Amino acid sequence: MRALCLAGTVLLGLVPAAAHAADRPPATIAASSSNPLDWTGFYVGGQAGFAAGRSSWTASATDRPEPLLKGALNFYEPFNPWTGTGSYFLGLQGGYNLMLPSRLVMGIETDVIAPSVIGGDERIRTRALGPALYDEEMLIAGTVRGRIGYAFGNWLPYVTGGFAWTFDREAFNDTESTIAASRLLRPATFDHQLLWRLGWTIGAGIEFPFAPNWTLRAEYLFTDFGYQATTLPTVAQRVAANLSESEIRFGLNYKLPTDRVQWNNTTADNLAPALENVAIHAQTTFISQYAAPFRSPYQGANSLASNSGREGWDVTLFAGLRPWKGAEIWINPEIDQGFALSDFHGVAGFVNNDPSKGSSYPFARIQRAFFQQTFDLGGEVQKVDADLNQFAMTETENRVVVTAGKFATGDIFDLNKYAQDARQDFMNLAVVSTGTYDYASDAFGYTYGIATEWYQGPWTLRGGYFDLSRISAGVELDPGFHEFQWVGELERRYNLLGQPGKILFTYFFSRGDMGTYNAAVSLSQLTGEPANVSLVRQGRSRSGIGGNLEQQITPELGIFARAGIANGNVQDYEITDIDRTATIGLSQSGKPWGRPDDTFGLAGNVNTITKAHQAYFNAGGLGIVIGDGALPHPGAEQILEAYYRYNLSSLWHVTLDYQFVNNPAYNRDRGPVSIIATRLHADF
Repeated sequence: MRALCLAGTVLLGLVPAAAHAADRPPATIAASSSNPLDWTGFYVGGQAGFAAGRSSWTASATDRPEPLLKGALNFYEPFNPWTGTGSYFLGLQGGYNLMLPSRLVMGIETDVIAPSVIGGDERIRTRALGPALYDEEMLIAGTVRGRIGYAFGNWLPYVTGGFAWTFDREAFNDTESTIAASRLLRPATFDHQLLWRLGWTIGAGIEFPFAPNWTLRAEYLFTDFGYQATTLPTVAQRVAANLSESEIRFGLNYKLPTDRVQWNNTTADNLAPALENVAIHAQTTFISQYAAPFRSPYQGANSLASNSGREGWDVTLFAGLRPWKGAEIWINPEIDQGFALSDFHGVAGFVNNDPSKGSSYPFARIQRAFFQQTFDLGGEVQKVDADLNQFAMTETENRVVVTAGKFATGDIFDLNKYAQDARQDFMNLAVVSTGTYDYASDAFGYTYGIATEWYQGPWTLRGGYFDLSRISAGVELDPGFHEFQWVGELERRYNLLGQPGKILFTYFFSRGDMGTYNAAVSLSQLTGEPANVSLVRQGRSRSGIGGNLEQQITPELGIFARAGIANGNVQDYEITDIDRTATIGLSQSGKPWGRPDDTFGLAGNVNTITKAHQAYFNAGGLGIVIGDGALPHPGAEQILEAYYRYNLSSLWHVTLDYQFVNNPAYNRDRGPVSIIATRLHADF
């Protein structure tokens, strides 16, 4: 996974960037046939694809006479839109081509791919284990291949072949009734081994330019990894298995400049494809956090760990298509790897709101896939710059915008320009969003739904309907929308002493299988077991309201505030454990000290819970992100966050972040704790 992280960093770092590309003239789709493309040079890119394979296996007992086990695994899983998993993958690649005067093109390429779920399982029975499940899953894979083709004008058909590798997990698991839908949740494992498979690959493809320096490709690969044997000592089985695989891949490559002049002239304006109705953008973020040692006389399953650190990394492609005026289609495939601090536990206002990764190995997700239509209703014409998930366009002051598909509710609701993105500004969950806003999402922060926005003069009215997780804070969204959420928002924009500002109010109403803290405590007193709100679930509703203010003081300085309240007896369903919240902060650009592209931010936040919620945690209950096993001395959770974002270039910035948390998880017996973080981010 380190290789994949490095490849993603190099992919975005090989070129400098400048401002957004709103004013770029549309480019032609490709060079004309009278001036065919010269394929010579280095390139980097990304890819997506689908895989299917087969593995024949045998297993023999190593410490007892037992019949030989054997079978075959089908390495294919259809795409499940509710878990986001399937036999697809995302990857990064780089290589070099040499085009001869004869137009014969020879090259070499290396790639690394991150699967969603590429693997298979089969039910078995052993005398020692009884019913069990044997499975194998690819964790990460790659190739090093040669390519040879012939350039017909701007089209390059080619054949390819070379070395292939994969790092897999073989396991004997509990029976399939416990098999989970995501790599974040696994069945109980009797035993497993990690193993390298080495093999060969061969295939063919075709590549063509669609914008200056950009090419698209499609290719097929067949890979054979041969037989590999390993021993699982806990279950005393010697397993031998082969593996062959077929892949359909679709790639996107950027040809790097070939001389210093071209490098110096490369900016964001000519980096992203300058097409009128097609958009390509990307981002990558690496975050490392460390919690210093702090007072911790006791802890529970969801406690923040003292003297601990974690890292996470992601890279995202933002691919857009504009089929007609006002319409946009966007898809955001993403590679994620790493963990949040204490696996996202221990502080109600959690210290890193970058979506949870939850895996030691990089994996693929389709985070967003949505359609958006803007209907102009008249008024002043406004210019919109190109951005991530945004085409350069014009729109009228009065308009209606409809968004449908898979996206984050935070893309539309509870927005604040000074504090809204843990990849770019503040990192604390209760600072970049209203802590009591229990928004619909899967474990990664995204959901299916539809939202409508009506802009009329200085007012905006928003409404949305979204899918909740099938179970509280789960990976799987509810396929039947039986667990759902309504969201409404009213926004008012204004000018105060000549400076722009806005205030908005957001209301949410969730309906699903939820428990109450009072009922969970009563059941705990009867059984003598720790309180468990999931044991008292039934159809219930939960609601809350929040306010959000942003005010520009000068062009370089802005202030913001958030506050919210939510039902404090019905369980928090999706995000965190906060019943009351208040936040105030400021954002200052570095212009006064000669660094106009730098940003300093400072914010203070206070979170509290109701008496019923306190009693639940004191009875040993666990929430979504907190639960120390007891809460005899509750207190308000108080958070101070400060960050400085230093611009390395117009593409890259590095951030130092400090958070001081008093009474983490509302527990005056633990803490206070200091948390420091570094963040490296780039986008174009």
